[in-house]
Amino acid sequence: METIITLLFFLYGLIFGSFFNVVGLRVPNGSLFCKHRSYCDTCQRTLRWIELLPVLSFVLQKGKCRGCKQKISPLYPLMEMLTGMLFGLSYLQWGFDHTLILSLLLISLIIPVTVSDLAYKRIPNKILLFFAPLFLIYRLFYPLSSFWLSLFGAILAFGLIASVIFLSKGGMGMGDLKYFVLFGFIFGPGQFLLLFFLSTLYGAFGGLVTMRVKKISRRSQIAFGPYIGLAALSVFFFGDQLISWYVSFF
Repeated sequence: METIITLLFFLYGLIFGSFFNVVGLRVPNGSLFCKHRSYCDTCQRTLRWIELLPVLSFVLQKGKCRGCKQKISPLYPLMEMLTGMLFGLSYLQWGFDHTLILSLLLISLIIPVTVSDLAYKRIPNKILLFFAPLFLIYRLFYPLSSFWLSLFGAILAFGLIASVIFLSKGGMGMGDLKYFVLFGFIFGPGQFLLLFFLSTLYGAFGGLVTMRVKKISRRSQIAFGPYIGLAALSVFFFGDQLISWYVSFF
């Protein structure tokens, strides 16, 4: 039975992942609900149902639009598959516990923000503002050991990231600041510090790989949102193990 439920969460994740792709790509330019039906971003052709199957449509169409033959970004199937896997993992790890709600909310925030930042180097305020009240309501019903810890986490995040922005003279953007503050509220001060450490570690490694592969300079702008999201997921799913490993290592 658990296998069936996990599979259902995975399938729902694929479907939601497809929608999160659209949100991440169209919220920044204000075109999310400009049409009632899904359409090709290149030729504006309305897509048929066979072209809307998560992951499968990309494979069947060999990564190209059936109309204009333009290449479809591999970001679509990648994020669909990632969302499906994370939805399935959420159920496996938490079951039908209230933490499952938090897990699904986190994934639903991180995926479209990641897509948006990769595509436009922007973390849209509209996405953050949509989710902020949801996390606030969740923490009101299911606080950390104290609700004040969430507020302290947000204040700590703001102070730390604002200092980084000031000292680095714009090394991070305001979108990164707001994103970090939201995670500070969700995780509290202790886990936020781990999240910040991991995001800088992931960002440094990812930046070096990107510079080497794409032959770009160190001053080129690199999307940092995906690394923040990856760090948040790492802390949420594996935080206790990471802390135990860190303590034992040092």
